[in-house]
Parts: sequence; C-alpha cells; structure tokens
Amino acid sequence: MTFPVIGVVGGGQLARMMAPAATALGFELRVLAEGEDVSAVPAVPSSPVGDYKDLQTLLKFSQGLDVMTFDHEHVPTAHLRALQEAGVNVQPGPDALVHAQDKLVMRAAIDRLELPNPVWASVANVAELISFGEDTGWPVVLKTPRGGYDGKGVRIISTAEQAAETTEWFEAMSPLLAEAKVEFTRELSALVARTPDGEARAWPVVHTIQVDGVCDEVIAPALDIPVEVAAAAEDAALRIAHELGVTGVLAVELFETPGTGAGFLINELAMRPHNTGHWTQDGSVTSQFEQHLRAVLNLPLGATDVLAPVVVMKNFLGGDNHDLFSAFPLALASEPAAKVHCYGKSVRPGRKIGHVNLVGSSTAEVDDVRRRAGTVAGIIRDGRVPAEEPPAIFEEKA
Repeated sequence: MTFPVIGVVGGGQLARMMAPAATALGFELRVLAEGEDVSAVPAVPSSPVGDYKDLQTLLKFSQGLDVMTFDHEHVPTAHLRALQEAGVNVQPGPDALVHAQDKLVMRAAIDRLELPNPVWASVANVAELISFGEDTGWPVVLKTPRGGYDGKGVRIISTAEQAAETTEWFEAMSPLLAEAKVEFTRELSALVARTPDGEARAWPVVHTIQVDGVCDEVIAPALDIPVEVAAAAEDAALRIAHELGVTGVLAVELFETPGTGAGFLINELAMRPHNTGHWTQDGSVTSQFEQHLRAVLNLPLGATDVLAPVVVMKNFLGGDNHDLFSAFPLALASEPAAKVHCYGKSVRPGRKIGHVNLVGSSTAEVDDVRRRAGTVAGIIRDGRVPAEEPPAIFEEKA
C-alpha cells in the first residue's frame, strides 16, 4: 500500500502546520523551502532549499509528487502553467490562483460574479489616482496588485496632494488598484474548502481583529452577526470557490457594512490555509490544514462543526522576549486549557511567531476567553504578564 506524496511550495508556518495533519493521515509531505532556517524545515524531513521563482527548481521539486500545493501565492503564474503542461498536478491551479495573486484580477472577477465589491479602479498613474479620488471622495486606498500581504503594499491616500507623492509606487508597478475607503463596523472572514470534483464545505463566519494591518485575534463564530448576513457571506465564499475553480482552502476576507446591500463587502482572497482559520486547529472537528490536504488530494472533506460555543485565536508577534521557551512555564501555568502553537521563527519586532487557541463554554464568556488567551500570548511575547486588557470587541473602525 502506498500513500500520496504532497509537495508544498514555501516553507513558512502554514507548511509547518500542515505537517501534523499529513503525518496523522499517513501522507508524505515535502517542502520547497526558501532557506535552511525557515519555519517548516524542522517539521518536515524532506525540505530542499530552492527558489520558487525558478521554473527548473520547481520542475525538479515536482518529481515524485502526487500533488503540488502552496504555502503562499507568489509563484509566477506562467511557471504554474508550465508545470501543468509538464503533467504536474497543481492545486489550486493557475486559473484559480491568479485571483489571489493579482488584486485587479480578483476585483474584476467579484464584479463579474455580481458579489459585493468596494468601488474600485485600475489606475496607471498619479493623474488617474487623483481623478478616482475626486470622483469617489477622499480618502482612498491604494494597493499594489501583486506581492502585498499583512498590510504591506497598502497606502491610505487622503488628499490629491498625498496622491501626487505616489510617483515611486507607479514607477515600481503599474497599474495599481485604487479603492474607495470602506466604512465598516468590523472585519469578518469566510473560510471554505473545495475539492477538484466540486465537493465543498464551509466553517462558520468569524470575526477578525486587525492591528496595523496584521490579524491579531479571531473570534469564532462571529458573535451578534445577523443570520442572513452570515449565510450570505458563506454562500459568497462557496460561490467564489465553485465559479473560479478553487481547490483547497479559500479564505474570503470581508468588511461588515450593516444596512448596506448584503451587509458586507469583499476585501481580499487567499487560496491556502489562512491566519483567520488557525482557530480550527483546536476549535473545529477538522482543521483547515487537514482539510486543505484532503481537498487537494480530492478526498472526501471533513466535518467543519465548531467544538465549543466560542473559540478565540490570539496571535503573538515578536516582542521583548527573544528566548520564547523561557516563558513557557509561566505561560502554560497561567492557562492550562490554552493550546500554544509556535512557528520556530527567530524573534523580530512585528513578525508573526505563533498563536494561542482557547475555547469557551458559552458566548457570554468571550471577553474572559479573550483576556486569558491574551495573557498567554503576552507572556510568551514579552516574558511577563501583560498589563493591558484586550480592546472592546467592536472597537476597531475603518
């Protein structure tokens, strides 16, 4: 009896967290790593180092794989097509993945599917950006179509004078994506998975809290969301997956906009396991990492039921403490029910280095669960019990 071999391009924490799911199911995981010190290397015995932007490296890595999938969306689209032409089973394929690689392509597709989009335009120069801002009203959001993540490649432009200062952005990449700045009450995420044969399952819509453009916290399921808004968001994510031919996990990041249309607007897409789905590791019957592997192998998908009335995921970024393990005795003792996931990364300010998952027995406990998860994350981050309380659940604004 033989089990499949799955190749993951990219050696970050997402590839690292696929490893336990692959091991449990008996699959062999291989990772094309960016360097010997990246997150997935200690967790995956077969982790050759190579440049994912080099086609010959990708072709060599593909030898012996049953399927190739991704830790990130940055592999050139032309390379993915060449891999398919060479007979490599690429999941998700380039025709789907381009919608997560290029925000202009994504916006056009969302319009084509008649799903709720912010007002947007492709702008080729400063003059077109100023024209867009004058037509829609300032401020506007300027984004690089490719390569941006975690708030990188995003700039808020509040006046025509500020728009005139973006020449270097257009010299580096043109056209850029301009969007009307959305007024919203909170950010949401709709996570689904789909197989090549078209089976799809969704997890409940979750509330995500962003700090400086980085996902800081997730509350699952999203509390106090109208039933019809949650259903419409889930349906939109499933429709995107089916219509675009997505395989594996798809995260649809959303702005909640009460009283307008569907009650939400689509922000961005990711076609891989996603930070907003880390809660599924300890809060769902099937984690996003297991589900992604099942999906790209065209296996039946697992149940997505939530295991508790509320689940909180709290990220911790690089902080004052550079010896993370030294903080484990205090952190683990402070909350025995917490599940800590460290990414094996060196500490740098603002770098994602791990997260904490914690479940609660009732939605009434959400503030307490958030506080307790934040305490564990804060101890690991700074080596001491944090003094601050978590922000109010609806505090963040556009």
